[in-house]
Amino acid sequence: MKERNQRLSRFGFSFKRGGTHTSRTMMLKELGTLLNHVDRPEADKSDYLRAIADENCLGKRSGNTRILTYRHLADLYSLNRANVMFRTLVYFWNRDMDGRPLLALLCTYARDPIFRSTATFILQFPEGATITRESLEEFVDNLEPGRFSKATLKSTAQNINSTWTKSGHLFGRVRKVRTRAIPTAGSVCYALLLGYLTGARGQMLFQTEYAKLLDCSYDEAIELAEDASRKGWTVFKRVGDVIEVLFPSLINQVEMEWLREQN
Repeated sequence: MKERNQRLSRFGFSFKRGGTHTSRTMMLKELGTLLNHVDRPEADKSDYLRAIADENCLGKRSGNTRILTYRHLADLYSLNRANVMFRTLVYFWNRDMDGRPLLALLCTYARDPIFRSTATFILQFPEGATITRESLEEFVDNLEPGRFSKATLKSTAQNINSTWTKSGHLFGRVRKVRTRAIPTAGSVCYALLLGYLTGARGQMLFQTEYAKLLDCSYDEAIELAEDASRKGWTVFKRVGDVIEVLFPSLINQVEMEWLREQN
């Protein structure tokens, strides 16, 4: 498992013990403002740092807050276009505005272990079910009893609930109710790509943990994948029950070599 995690980290997956959600949400608004401010294909990580720290594109009051904000965003999204996870996030972000909340959620899920651990808890609830902050606190505490103080557990649960709300999986300001997220062609493609990077192929791409975050049926995901293929975002082929999904314009040659080594 350690070796597998090390291989996946080359693509942008993170398995660090910590997690941004102990102090922040997935920072959807900040991410959108940053990507709008630094809208250049050749931008690198230093450009995002400069935009936040020097140009103060996020409107933070102090230098320390700006740096801390940059670190949180880098933890959640990497902010490195040499990284396929962030590069493709930006690719779909610029082409699928309606899919942005789910795109951010998918990347956050792949990079924040604490948030990732709560997916099974949230997704098990049917539409209309109420999810209390206290029940989420208990779930997080049971993962590693005593790891967090009561105050940290409370703030972590609030941040996690807020992220699931921004993504469309929950609804409500105080009382959180399970709702169904709205998948799009871009968010389906991104989920399939993340699954592809982990080694899934064919029909299995529609059954990964990333596909489950989409809150949609297999048939709906197929339709959206076909739509994305018509747009030229991916290559989708289907003959009966045999499915092939490829990402020739999104995964570069070096990354394909890594995938061949991994498989």
